[in-house]
Amino acid sequence: MEEKRILCVGLVCLDIISVVDVYPAEDTDTRCLSQRWQRGGNASNSCTVLSLLGAPCAFMGSLAPGHAADFVLADLRRYAVELTHVVSHPESSFPTSIVISSVSRGTRTILHTNRNLPDVTAQDFEQVDLTQYKWIHWEGRNAAEQVKMIQRVEAHNQACPAHQRVSTSVEVEKSREELYQLFGYGDVVFVSKDVAKDFGFQSAAEAVRGLRTRVRPGATVICAWAEAGADALGPDGELVHSDAFPPETILDTLGAGDTFNAAVILALSRGQRLQEALTFGCQVAGRKCGVHGYDNIV
Repeated sequence: MEEKRILCVGLVCLDIISVVDVYPAEDTDTRCLSQRWQRGGNASNSCTVLSLLGAPCAFMGSLAPGHAADFVLADLRRYAVELTHVVSHPESSFPTSIVISSVSRGTRTILHTNRNLPDVTAQDFEQVDLTQYKWIHWEGRNAAEQVKMIQRVEAHNQACPAHQRVSTSVEVEKSREELYQLFGYGDVVFVSKDVAKDFGFQSAAEAVRGLRTRVRPGATVICAWAEAGADALGPDGELVHSDAFPPETILDTLGAGDTFNAAVILALSRGQRLQEALTFGCQVAGRKCGVHGYDNIV
């Protein structure tokens, strides 16, 4: 039987990446080591990684017309990401991120522009045939609408046999109060280091323990903490940890979190234990930091 797909809902944008030796000081003229266009956006990046890891996947998000959109659509097809649920907004501008990547420090600075492109709505999500998917992941954005989408999946799951149910996950990456309502939804909740710190936590272990009361009963909460690895707390209440797997040389940290999320989701969707999934996520994210882009992470 053909494996069902994983659907990622969220942003796709154009990343214009300038690689420099050292992050430029204010009011200076700096020569780039290289520059490239790359498809970006959390949900879009996770789709790329899922595809490279061999998982059938699909992307749902908003697009505006223009050369950037043409590039992005062609790149999604190149990675065999299903485009069934892209919502077109002809009067909007395509979102762009200007990324400055410092080789010597292994850092990246992002300036994101998204002036008037609406996110997909619960009404848009009504067009999704849930029977085609085994897992749906939401990049936290327009949370009130996304809650309605997840509630639709929950209603679907209640009406079908256990083996046909769709697993769900959400990512709470930005420290915005509106997004925190997403903690109460999803089988798996990914929490960023920035959000954990916004709550006053000083480690991933503190974060997953402290946020457990915010997720629904039976859910798993996961927090990655860069070079400190990642921690998770599953339904049984046992704390699980994985060390990081840094490359010999850090070349590109852009999208490392999206890579981690995708690898964990894939492992869990294929029945692996939480410890195995967390370790796999850290391993793949580490490989990603050692290459430019994604093509050599497998």
